[in-house]
Amino acid sequence: MAYYMYVSIQEEDRIAIFSMTPKTGKLKHLGDAELKGRPAPLAIDPDRKYLFAGRRKADDFGMTSFSIDHKTGGLSPIGSIPLQGDPVHMSTDKTGKFLLSAYYYQKTAAVHRIGDDGALADPPVVWRETDIGAHYIQTDPANRYAFVPHIAEGAMTGANAIFQFRFDEKTGTLTPLSPTRTNPREPDGPRHMCFHPSMDFAYSSNEQGNSVTVYTYESSKGNLYPIQTISTLPKGYDGKNSCSQIQITPDGKFLYAPNRGHNSIAGFRVSPNNGHLSAIGQTPTEAVPRAFSIDLQGSFLYVAGLETGKLASYRIDPDTGKLDPGNVYDVGKGPMWVLITEF
Repeated sequence: MAYYMYVSIQEEDRIAIFSMTPKTGKLKHLGDAELKGRPAPLAIDPDRKYLFAGRRKADDFGMTSFSIDHKTGGLSPIGSIPLQGDPVHMSTDKTGKFLLSAYYYQKTAAVHRIGDDGALADPPVVWRETDIGAHYIQTDPANRYAFVPHIAEGAMTGANAIFQFRFDEKTGTLTPLSPTRTNPREPDGPRHMCFHPSMDFAYSSNEQGNSVTVYTYESSKGNLYPIQTISTLPKGYDGKNSCSQIQITPDGKFLYAPNRGHNSIAGFRVSPNNGHLSAIGQTPTEAVPRAFSIDLQGSFLYVAGLETGKLASYRIDPDTGKLDPGNVYDVGKGPMWVLITEF
């Protein structure tokens, strides 16, 4: 088994490639794939044959696909397509035939077909207007529904909602559900989501609310119902902060969400009975931890500091979920995404 990490370095127009030692979590920089246009979001197909990168340069919005060498982790460009907007998040559906993407300023959710050779088709199958603040898009574990969280505030006031769609895995189409969205009572600003690996629960990191919300997921109908919201910050903290991404460990025991401002990783224990969260605490990390990822075994967590250009590693305690700091790596200016895979 070989483990690799890909980090998009936006300010240096490249994707950094690392090998990872699964027992120690140590990384080795193997090289880079050049990609002009300020690369940011990354995604990989379920078969781990192709990697996709979104380009966020104002006059060069687009997506590029790469084939992955399973022996070396190397990336070979397949091709690029232009976009009508600025892609802030991408993910493939569970079949690997479609690439879904979200566009904050263009208030859009899109779906592109992926060819058998990894090439992206243009124009998209879907270019559907939602609302300002679209920040993430993902299908559910059964690949029947898709969800698009929208933050509450920012350069413009966002929709403060998670939009709900039926997803057709044969055609790639998105059809709004009824209700079309779930809205927080407060302007919490759901930003990213993850699903529990074995139970019908979903979780959102709330950018403006500095919190995580737990949802009961009605998997037969694709609806989300909030049941708990818990802060990512310690009591008494009144400085500026916003939440970024969110991930749950593969065994469903622990969940993490970084704080930008407090510059920490908030950890939570997940109840095996009702999916509720209990706080573990905050672990200090690099300044402006926008991107992070957990390895596929759930043993290590890596956080990229947008301001520092460093990647901090942590070992996850399998019993308590606490994070034990490890090595820190200089990765370059503007690390925007961390993606870990194995072959």
